[in-house]
Amino acid sequence: MSSWGPKVQGPSPPSASSRMASECRDFTAHTGYEVLQQRLLDGRKMCKDVEELLRQRAQAEERYGKELVQIARKAGGQTEINSLRASFDSLKQQMEDVGSSHIQLALALRDELRSLEDFRERQKEQRKKYEAVMDRVQKSKLSLYKKAMESKKAYEQKCRDSDDAELAFERISANGQQKQVEKSQNKAKQCKDSAIEAERVYRQHIQQLEKVRAEWEQEHRTTCEAFQLQEFDRLTILRNAMWVHCNQLSMQCVKDDEFYEEVRVTLEGCSIEADIESFIQAKSTGTEPPAPLLYQNYYDREVTLSSSSPAAHPSCGVIKRFSGLLHGSPKTLLLAASADAPPPSPSRNEGVYAAIAVQEAPGPPMLPAQGYRALYDYRAQNSDELDISAGDILEVILEGEDGWWTVEQNGQRGFVPGSYLEKL
Repeated sequence: MSSWGPKVQGPSPPSASSRMASECRDFTAHTGYEVLQQRLLDGRKMCKDVEELLRQRAQAEERYGKELVQIARKAGGQTEINSLRASFDSLKQQMEDVGSSHIQLALALRDELRSLEDFRERQKEQRKKYEAVMDRVQKSKLSLYKKAMESKKAYEQKCRDSDDAELAFERISANGQQKQVEKSQNKAKQCKDSAIEAERVYRQHIQQLEKVRAEWEQEHRTTCEAFQLQEFDRLTILRNAMWVHCNQLSMQCVKDDEFYEEVRVTLEGCSIEADIESFIQAKSTGTEPPAPLLYQNYYDREVTLSSSSPAAHPSCGVIKRFSGLLHGSPKTLLLAASADAPPPSPSRNEGVYAAIAVQEAPGPPMLPAQGYRALYDYRAQNSDELDISAGDILEVILEGEDGWWTVEQNGQRGFVPGSYLEKL
């Protein structure tokens, strides 16, 4: 895909655009070269800015990754069970993996940072070499230019002196004495020789200056082309570095989504009903609520004697029959009937423990059946409940304190909500 890599062409030969744009008609001025030099210095600062961005981003990624790893390792969740516990454990593991991947991203960013630093230092060394050559030829050019201008000035002055001496000689030779003429002639000759010598020096300086100027021009062209190539490389490297940086961040986002997708897969397999059912199976304490606590009259308590001889239970002692004081008590008749009944004979397979009778505690007394009418429909949820319809006539056997009443209808007994009934 084109979005994952820049379309970079190979470095083309430097054109004359930078060299021509850096020319200046002033012989002593170096404005064009200084503009290019400043451009390279600005580019160096840009490299440092990109490096600082990568450095800070790497630090942020490393901090973020370490914090994620720390959060994942300190997270609890040990109190949860079953599939939700597995999903939470997967979330912690994937979070730790995401943190580790961000730490790896920080290392990759630091590698890219070191590459940019090396590139910047290489360009600096190359630029220093060209700058040293340009400084040398520029100083030589300025020095020879100064000498040429001074020799030119001296040459012009000598020429003026020679012209003046020649005019004076002509004027004196026309009207003057022989001695004055010879003296004027010698002076004119001396001035002319001085002018010739000044011209020779001036011409020599001009030739030297031209030679240095040609060398400077060649070095200027070479330096401008080198600087243009450096600028081309710098722009290419920085563009590629920013492109790679964006690609690294995009790939990190993809990795993060892949890690979290694994968590989503585990969450899709999380069954709430199965977790609840598993908890019930593991921690179940029973299916029936405790029986209601009923009032028992102390004097109406009954004690069942199941031993066949008085010596079988010597610890029973004397049983107080306060219930016999209540004439007509139904439980008195029950005791009398149990005394007349023959004791149960032990079976063969009961062994030596068959002779020991077990005294069973009496169950809670049942209330007299009362007539009630059903106000609403109710469908049994368990096997010990009873289906009723609005308007059914029921007999209430026991009113439970927890709101569930024991009723009888058509010979069937079961639990129904007491709030669904009204007394006739």
